[in-house]
Amino acid sequence: MVQITAGYCDSRWFGIAWSGEDLVATACESTREKAIKSVTRCVPRDITAQVVFTPTEYAADMIKLLGELERGKEERKSYSLSPFLSGPQRRILTAAAAIPIGYVSTYGNIADAAGSEARAVGRAMATNPLYPIVPCHRVVGADMSLVGYGGRQDAQALAAKLGRLKKEAREVQHNMEIEVSSGILLVIPVERVLEAALAADRRKRDAAKRKAELIAADRRQLRLF
Repeated sequence: MVQITAGYCDSRWFGIAWSGEDLVATACESTREKAIKSVTRCVPRDITAQVVFTPTEYAADMIKLLGELERGKEERKSYSLSPFLSGPQRRILTAAAAIPIGYVSTYGNIADAAGSEARAVGRAMATNPLYPIVPCHRVVGADMSLVGYGGRQDAQALAAKLGRLKKEAREVQHNMEIEVSSGILLVIPVERVLEAALAADRRKRDAAKRKAELIAADRRQLRLF
């Protein structure tokens, strides 16, 4: 049996699906209804789920923890994942959840630590059933590109991801290796992503400038005839 509820914390609604003291799913939404809907969607279809209006002591404490994580406070981060989640999914989520503030990791690095594949990591991050425990915005491409955010790859989504990473920069200088249950996860200072984004923006502006110059030159050439 999986229980589902939602609680209000710091102007956000946090949904939680749990069994005993094991997490099945978490979510952060603007309303109670959306929070419950988000976590309900993540419960395996063959598992009975029940929405409850009064959180247990465990659920209430977990909702408080989710609020802390959303504010960037990770000192109390502790959780246990339900066996209802598949082994590969649990390994991917556990590895991604280990990325600390001030760092990022790549889809490939998470796959290596979880004994999985980068494509499977991409799917897990796009649907992220454990936000904000799993900081999916800290997962980037091998070239430090933003790739996507929230299952989207449009400019607005990427700008939101970059904005979050800018706020988490801690002037860290070196990579770090973190031991997770299934292996070793390599994490990289978030500044590398910010540098890559700045370089990509510069290239984009330069390309636009060159294109404008070519168009202007063509127009001048046409006026000569």
